[in-house]
Amino acid sequence: MVGRALRGAAIASALLLSACGGGQSGAAPVAAAGAGFPVELENCQGSRVSFDSAPSKIVTSNASSLEMLFWLGAQDRVLGTGFPPAAGTMPERFAQAAAKIPVLGAKVIAKEKLLGSGADLYVDTFSSMGMMGGAAGVAPTEEEFASVGIKHVFLQSTACPAKSGGAVTDLSAVQDDIRRLGAMTGSSAKADELVADMERKTGEVRDALAGVPQDQRPTYYFFDVGATPGQPVAACNQQVANAVITLGGARNVYADCAGGFKPVGWEDVVARNPDWIQLGVRNRGDAQANQAGFDEAVRFLKEFPATAGLKAVREDKFLRIPSERTTIASVRNADTVREIAATLYPDLVKAG
Repeated sequence: MVGRALRGAAIASALLLSACGGGQSGAAPVAAAGAGFPVELENCQGSRVSFDSAPSKIVTSNASSLEMLFWLGAQDRVLGTGFPPAAGTMPERFAQAAAKIPVLGAKVIAKEKLLGSGADLYVDTFSSMGMMGGAAGVAPTEEEFASVGIKHVFLQSTACPAKSGGAVTDLSAVQDDIRRLGAMTGSSAKADELVADMERKTGEVRDALAGVPQDQRPTYYFFDVGATPGQPVAACNQQVANAVITLGGARNVYADCAGGFKPVGWEDVVARNPDWIQLGVRNRGDAQANQAGFDEAVRFLKEFPATAGLKAVREDKFLRIPSERTTIASVRNADTVREIAATLYPDLVKAG
């Protein structure tokens, strides 16, 4: 019997992901003008945004940009967020403080509330044509942001089309976002440290797998457990997951699909017959609840006639890795790369 949680979720929750993821990090001091400023940075579609000093009142659109600010030590400047992180989704070291961040919107932040928030910076994970306008009515225009003194910047790894127009196969866009937020907040040294650690982790995996030919690497399906089983979803080649899967030494079965996420049919998944399946359970708040979600996903795949014969299902080749660490731009993407590689190649890569 398929679990109710699997059957009840709507496909919209999966599509939302496409619009949309060291040591102790203390609060970073607000940098004064002159401390690396002024800074001018590229935004989406080639536009530019400049800062004479670090912002002191920041609003984030969701947990992805919020988590980045915590890693940078700039969390004390956050006025509020939309799409607040669910229990268990933030790194444990940040969870208590993140839970105290004011929630300006359970999902997207209403236009009037955002413009009246008093923020001097809005960090937007979503595309300008994407989820915000569709879910909240009308998103603020750039002129409206400017009229109330809010600088509007996007996370390029999730909101902007890939500059190459092709597949995203590395974490450079995520790392660029970390560096850009570091420059904006006067936390460039911390950003460089975070990026260097990500590059070290992914570089170790790359070197360990250097002798494995690309065409001999196993095929891999990211099963978005939040989606209804009657409508599976493909993580396409411009989604962060494609980079994580590729760097982990696998071949995304939907690497030929351009874009972020899109609905597909089970017959198509069956035709691609992946060697491995990641059970992309959305974090449910604690390890026990997550494990129940993974177990429920396995039962569905084994009992659903269309998937019971898949190679990965017959051979129990499942990866139990929460969805957010794979699909949302994050410092932790590099840890997921290593976890995938250690599972697929235990003789070459050790678990971190």
